[in-house]
Amino acid sequence: MSTHPPSHAIVTGGSSGIGLAIAHRLLARGMHVTIVARNAERLAAAEAGLTRSRASHSQRLLAISADVASEPATRAAMEQAIAELGPPDLLITSAGVGGFVGRFEDVPLEEFESVMAVNYLGSVYCARAVLPSMRARRRGHICFVSSGAALIGVYGYSVYAPTKFALRGLADVLRAELKRDDVKVSICYPPDTDTPMLQEEIATAPPETRAISASAGLWTADDVARVTLKGIDAQRFEIPIGTELWALQHFRGIASGGINWYLDGIVAKARATSSQASRHESTSQSLAADVAPASPAASPDQST
Repeated sequence: MSTHPPSHAIVTGGSSGIGLAIAHRLLARGMHVTIVARNAERLAAAEAGLTRSRASHSQRLLAISADVASEPATRAAMEQAIAELGPPDLLITSAGVGGFVGRFEDVPLEEFESVMAVNYLGSVYCARAVLPSMRARRRGHICFVSSGAALIGVYGYSVYAPTKFALRGLADVLRAELKRDDVKVSICYPPDTDTPMLQEEIATAPPETRAISASAGLWTADDVARVTLKGIDAQRFEIPIGTELWALQHFRGIASGGINWYLDGIVAKARATSSQASRHESTSQSLAADVAPASPAASPDQST
């Protein structure tokens, strides 16, 4: 970030997961923090917990309920945050949804639109709303929370992955455009993280996707927050979380073929296992039907 003492950070998706963990750490640093989230009940619970992370009682914590998929609602939330706590030195867009996890042909078309609206356009709306104040002061830092799915496509994530690829493109463009204004841009790539969103995804994911997820490590939201803020402090543009994503980010042109081969192998194995289980279940049902006693024939009427 800039050499000025940071004063105000805005974190979207701040009521749970990575966004909440980042908000805790920023408050512990002494910053004023605004969290923005859609679910008012979860937001109130997060606000109550966050107050205990403040480094001093003079710090302000503001919680705003808003749906970042709506441009007017997002703009109003950013304007309220700036009016109450001042222009932000840091914007972290962590609001996101997983959407439908499954094969492309099975995805309802409206899922593509709704997930893109939150994961990509939500970040666009936030950045557009805060940029004038950052440019005017020639300071500020925007960090987009993307995903390891922005570096390589994963089976079952045809809804989610493109939204994170889009964030990577946006961050690349803004890095170039905002350089002359001394506004920094970062994008972080978290791996699978133990959050409510991941648990919801895995519960309904196809076996191939679950197998890929099981082969990867699971990070805590707080560890992701720690590495993300360390990267922001160092003014790094790309912030991969973990050794595997660091290697993929640095060598994706070389390594993508090998990684695709590895993931394809997991998919094939999971598919074979699922198929074998289905055949076994079908055989068991057939055998059960063969040994079941026949129903007695109905007796003819004995009417006289």
